[in-house]
Amino acid sequence: MRLQSKLTDRLAARSPQGALARARTLQSERQHARAFKLFSLAASAGITEAERALGLYYLSGQGVPPNTTQAARWLGLAAEKNDIESQRQLATLSLLGTASPAGGLFTAGASSGADFNAALRWALPAATAGDVESQVLMGFIHMVGPGSLRDNDKAIEWFAKAAATGSPQGHLGVGTLSLYRADTDAKTFAALAHIRAAAEAGLTAGHHYLAFVHEHAIGVQGDPSLATQHYALAANGGIRDAQTQYGYRLLHGIGAKANPVEGETWLRRAGLAGDAQAAALVAGIYLEGGELPPSFAEAANWFRLAAEAGHSGSARALGLFYLTGTGVARDADAAAIWFRQAAQGGDTLAQCDLATLLLSGRTRPNFTEITPVHEWFEKAAESGDLIAAFNYAVCLARGLGMAQDDARAAIYFRRAAEGIVNAQYWYGTLLLEGRGVATDPEEARIWLQRAADFGAADAQVSLALLHLTGQGGPADAARARDLYEQAAAQGHVEAMFALGVLYGGGHDLPADRARSLAWYWAAAEKNHARSALMLGRYLNLGIATARDPEAALHWFTRALQAGIAEAAPEIAALQQVATP
Repeated sequence: MRLQSKLTDRLAARSPQGALARARTLQSERQHARAFKLFSLAASAGITEAERALGLYYLSGQGVPPNTTQAARWLGLAAEKNDIESQRQLATLSLLGTASPAGGLFTAGASSGADFNAALRWALPAATAGDVESQVLMGFIHMVGPGSLRDNDKAIEWFAKAAATGSPQGHLGVGTLSLYRADTDAKTFAALAHIRAAAEAGLTAGHHYLAFVHEHAIGVQGDPSLATQHYALAANGGIRDAQTQYGYRLLHGIGAKANPVEGETWLRRAGLAGDAQAAALVAGIYLEGGELPPSFAEAANWFRLAAEAGHSGSARALGLFYLTGTGVARDADAAAIWFRQAAQGGDTLAQCDLATLLLSGRTRPNFTEITPVHEWFEKAAESGDLIAAFNYAVCLARGLGMAQDDARAAIYFRRAAEGIVNAQYWYGTLLLEGRGVATDPEEARIWLQRAADFGAADAQVSLALLHLTGQGGPADAARARDLYEQAAAQGHVEAMFALGVLYGGGHDLPADRARSLAWYWAAAEKNHARSALMLGRYLNLGIATARDPEAALHWFTRALQAGIAEAAPEIAALQQVATP
């Protein structure tokens, strides 16, 4: 700072009025730090203009670090003296909290910490004095305020006063509220005229509303092209929802020539700004791929962004990614976290996913929060949802989140069995074992047969055993064999072992040692321990194949490692023979 300037500032500081005058000059020259000091001197002397200027400096952070507390203090001193600009600023601050009022109410909205009573206290005198922006604030307070403050008639009255002076915000307020309550064509057209006036004046929110009007044919003929044009103007004006809508329309060629690249750009912008739907759409783009192969890692990143913004569908998708290891490392605990978020958001599929995952035992209890999945299922089950009834029955049968209760589980399994194949299998099993119901093998056969007819492998295996042993009806080894064949074709290991036994001879069926060997081999390769033992015996004795002691030793060892003690003497005998 030059010596002459310092001297001028010092001379001005000798009196409040001199400090005020010099501060004005420095402010016009954008010498804000020096202007702030002189405004401070004048404000300390109680000069209203200086108090307001000091508050605005603290609000904007020019010449001094921003401090909303100090801003409110100095603006409050000026507002108490009926300074209209200070009253308006305080009202806006009360609605927007600590945020800068520069964004405007119709684009930013009131903050979650808005103090509507304080806003009313400061806006009312300024609006009554004719301040147009304060009249808009009064309309906004009565439009969205809580309790007794909300009054659409008063809101329209204040918006109309502002609109009469040409205020775009006033036009928009009158238009949106009037359109909502319009019950004749004339009222609808009048409301739309106000919204058009706001848009024509360059108000971004006006374009956003007009886009919605043309998209949904509210008082006008639907026009996808006009809707897209207005969404474009609103998107360029920074309205996040409009960016999402515009991006989606460009992506799919709605009201404009399809432009996937630009559409994705707008969706990315909105997604990064916190729009959950936009982030989910970008995730879908990466998931589907296009000219390039799908990128599951990128899709996972965008699903995460959407889920963190509260998008339930994305939370479930991310859970599935973690469950299957798609685009991320496989992690059952992380899957449970995201399934839970989606489930708590009301996603019934995620509720089922979470329950299934928890019941599988793949999550770690110390990492996985206890979740009242049984409460979700019980509520849905009582409304007639058969899938929910089945899931609730599983919770009861396994004691998930509650005490185990086989009797209640049987009730809900029976209810769900009317349409759910797995419930038919479970209910048949309960009848067979006498868990929660009286033992009834005959009835068990009926329900297991229904499930088996739909291809349920576990039901086919259970029913086969009943036919083999004659429980609940006549014994029928051939029928048992056929059921085991059906289950084995689906990869059911126990069915493969059972076929090895059946084709090995006995059970009133002709022996077929070659087929027996093949089934033992198939099951052993799927780590079925007793099949490994039997395969070792076939290879050691040369049954239906050339004798192969070395291969027999391999399978006996596998069986022993899996806990089959009978394999130990077989191994010892082979090793004794091999010892010179």
